[in-house]
Amino acid sequence: MGEPLGLLKVTVVRGKGLVIRDFKSSDPYVVVKLGNQQTARTRVINSCLNPVWNEELSFSLAEPVGMLNLEVFDRDRFKADDKMGHAHISLQPIVSAARLRQILKVSSGETTLRKVVPDGDNCLVRESSIACIDGEVMQDVWLRLSDVESGEIQLKIKFIDNSFPGTR
Repeated sequence: MGEPLGLLKVTVVRGKGLVIRDFKSSDPYVVVKLGNQQTARTRVINSCLNPVWNEELSFSLAEPVGMLNLEVFDRDRFKADDKMGHAHISLQPIVSAARLRQILKVSSGETTLRKVVPDGDNCLVRESSIACIDGEVMQDVWLRLSDVESGEIQLKIKFIDNSFPGTR
């Protein structure tokens, strides 16, 4: 890893319309990866295609800023866990928005810093705003899962910049 930029807090909020991998349902969990070195996962939600996790996962963010990748799996007891799709989102827009926040010296209230549209650098379902809310840079996203028939995951991403006072 290069120069440390700050802390990335990713809340895996919920899934919607996940695919069936067992007889009638699935037992999903999410694995979130930042680069090749940092990985975290949610707990398993049994027998649910629309799970609610609301779990916060923390990562150290450093240069070069890359992608946040996630994979959804169905927990199986007696064989390998089944894949239920994967998605990714570029972290460059949220880091750029944090730098803009520094330049503008935004620290209170709610200010939209940037909008991100679905494209090849992300699996966004719809446009997403990056906002500074009471000094914290946040993005709420819905990601469409790839290589499966259906499924979406909602994340709340918060970037806490090391170089800006009052963000910890």
